[in-house]
Amino acid sequence: MSIAKRSELIFLYDLSWGNPNGDPNDANKPRIDSETGINFVTDVRLKRTIRDELIARNYDVLIRDTFNEEDGTLKDAKNRGVDFLPESAKQKANKNNKDKSTLTNEELREFQNNVKRCVDIRMFGCVLPSEIKNASLQYTGPVQFKMGYSMHPVKLELVKGTGAFASGEGKDQKTFRQEYMLPYSLINFYGVINDRAAEITGLTEDDVKLLLDAMWYGTKNLITRTKAGQVPRLLINVAYKEKDFYIGELDKKVKFNYDIAGESVRSVKDGTMQLKELKDCLILNKEKIEKISIKMDLDLKTDINIVEELKNTGIMIDVIA
Repeated sequence: MSIAKRSELIFLYDLSWGNPNGDPNDANKPRIDSETGINFVTDVRLKRTIRDELIARNYDVLIRDTFNEEDGTLKDAKNRGVDFLPESAKQKANKNNKDKSTLTNEELREFQNNVKRCVDIRMFGCVLPSEIKNASLQYTGPVQFKMGYSMHPVKLELVKGTGAFASGEGKDQKTFRQEYMLPYSLINFYGVINDRAAEITGLTEDDVKLLLDAMWYGTKNLITRTKAGQVPRLLINVAYKEKDFYIGELDKKVKFNYDIAGESVRSVKDGTMQLKELKDCLILNKEKIEKISIKMDLDLKTDINIVEELKNTGIMIDVIA
């Protein structure tokens, strides 16, 4: 399996009457830039979406909820790391063991290989502390996302309602609840796959295909009360021939053109996605591009047929099914 190439990706998805990423330090409100009214979503939220999809497909994932057999408590990072130690080394990780011995070279290699069998570590890296002196691991993830942001200003709505149960024993009145939601948000994520880091974690081209698939379907399958109705709209991955080269900031070459007030946008059909600037930029660098993978939702209106226009220049296009 070949190591992943340097690439850039753009991922657009939207949500109606939901909360794409609540801030636990601010009443779980959707995150909004107070100056611009732009909704933003953390990269951690997107990575969690991808991990959840990988877990549902029964892939080995390291960053997930696991529990101690003794007392049923949630494992911390050190105890999670013990799961991947060779059997010969697990006793060394006991925090009550006063002999803080080290792993042998063979044990350390086996430990590292066990961790890298987890697809999320090959993608996103990890920091894994240990009670053993030489067993703490730190891998920079090859897949890095910037903050996602809405392509238009959003409107924050406070929705109030009643709960399902009485407010207390012997009382007739039900509890009241309130939550903050967005009527609509069309979110743009940008990411880079670093071929240098891929060589260290072992990220392969097959892993990249899995990443794209999990990003698309994980977003669609995230059916919770605040995120039901998320729809992936556009996914573009540009893989380069040359090591260390990438154009950069491709997300800024995609615009959502709407004729109404930004806060009044309620559907992807309320505007047109402008892809001409992106297309022109890709054509300008076509000699350095190995392949462009594209997946697009049928309801997304675009100013050009980007697939056909790029194909006509001789760039290899992979239309993802």
